[in-house]
Amino acid sequence: MHQSLSPSLEEDRNCIKDLGSIAKMSDVQETTNQLLDLNLHENQRSVQEMESGLRSESEDLQVTIGATVPTGFEQTAADEVREKLRSSCKISKDRGKIYFDISVESLAQVHCLRSVDNLFVVVQELNDYQFKETKEEVLKDFEELAGKLPWSDPLKVWKINTSFKKRKTKRNKINEPSSKEKIDNGQGDKRDERDVKKELTNNALESHILDYYENPAIKEDILTLVGDDLASCNDKTDEKSREETEPEVLKFRVTCNRAGEKHCFSSNEAARDFGGAVQEYFKWKADMTNFDVEVLLNIHDNEIVVGIALTEESLHRRNITHFGPTTLRSTLAYGMLRLCAPQPTDIIVDPMCGTGAIPIEGATEWTNCYHIAGDNNPLAVNRTANNITSLLTKNQIKEGKLSWGLPIDAIQWDVCNLPLRTGSVDIIVTDMPFGKRMGSKKRNWNLYPACLREMSRVCRPGTGRAVLLTQDKKCFIKALSGMGHLWRKVHTVWVNIGGLHAAVYLLKRTPQAFVHSSEQEGERTPW
Repeated sequence: MHQSLSPSLEEDRNCIKDLGSIAKMSDVQETTNQLLDLNLHENQRSVQEMESGLRSESEDLQVTIGATVPTGFEQTAADEVREKLRSSCKISKDRGKIYFDISVESLAQVHCLRSVDNLFVVVQELNDYQFKETKEEVLKDFEELAGKLPWSDPLKVWKINTSFKKRKTKRNKINEPSSKEKIDNGQGDKRDERDVKKELTNNALESHILDYYENPAIKEDILTLVGDDLASCNDKTDEKSREETEPEVLKFRVTCNRAGEKHCFSSNEAARDFGGAVQEYFKWKADMTNFDVEVLLNIHDNEIVVGIALTEESLHRRNITHFGPTTLRSTLAYGMLRLCAPQPTDIIVDPMCGTGAIPIEGATEWTNCYHIAGDNNPLAVNRTANNITSLLTKNQIKEGKLSWGLPIDAIQWDVCNLPLRTGSVDIIVTDMPFGKRMGSKKRNWNLYPACLREMSRVCRPGTGRAVLLTQDKKCFIKALSGMGHLWRKVHTVWVNIGGLHAAVYLLKRTPQAFVHSSEQEGERTPW
């Protein structure tokens, strides 16, 4: 005969059962946590081993980078490389090219050079190459050359560079949610919390990696950039299996740039035969427009340089979105500004700014100076203002926050009657009318002397500088000859502007004070 338990004893038994179940659950939870910790440590160790392997590989990887620069500004570009990359630089005999050696972790900084147009990694440089006498023999040598070149390290650099560019294009996706995400969030996001956390973590990692590419001044852990899609290392196993089952066939083209009179072959013939040998060697697919790899064959007299392009378009396309009839390249604008060595707190003026290429480049690179862009054409001033706004918007998207702005203003004025106090400007940098697309040669004979006189008025005596670009050299020299007491010519850089032989003049303002003349004041007319 069983005796029923009292209510208090029954409660105690139930409590003991609950405690037992809780103990079992805690054991399971503890075991689960230990397994998670173990997996986490294993993953971290594998990532660290991969990163250390990449570091050791990258530390030994030294390559030669070639860069095309505005002709005449090779020395300026070489100085920038020495200053920012601490690397020795060689100026090519072929005008408009420089070469410098870097370690692969400096690749992101190379893309941020302001004076270079296009970049390529050098596969091999052949000095004093002996061409055969007949075309058939020369082209046969080109075919044999493709299989003898050291492609391995340059292709590694190309692959790393490609991953840089892919991550850079993801910047907008990281900082700006897509329209689909906005709609989902508006209706109530039902995604798993862990998926959200994982996405945020991956986005943060992508953003962290991109910061190194956008801001090469950050040096810590720069080597973690090296590798194949390091930001998505969790998916490497799946990617590897896909690559094994479906190997990717790269598309390529060969571009030949040839200069010299003693060649018995054309650029097209050299590119055709060399490209055929490259295709046979790598089993790549030739595609002249939609290509992955661009192989460069640069021939200058008896010098041959084979390279792989690292830029799809020129790096000078960085500031201007609203173009005018004579928009100056940003790389050339940088070279002109660098010639006059801006110092902190300098006031820099472009009195004929056009689309604002010079002052915008100055405000971007020399942020501790104040830049004024002016033009007599209201359309030009409007383009400049739009370009400033576009650049600020791009910077805001890149940084993911409101921008502090740029030290620049745009104003409409008469270049021969500037609304500036006498001796208030430190530097004047401008692209003067060539008399072709803008203005006329006849008008320049009156415009140039009036411009130089007004520039000498506003420019600070003794320390003021002016850098002036013009193709109408005869007119400029004549105008300058009458201003010898106010301007002294220091240096001339000969440049090629769209096939036109032009000159950049560096002038120094003499200590002599500007003297106003009532007769000269009466002769001044607005332009």
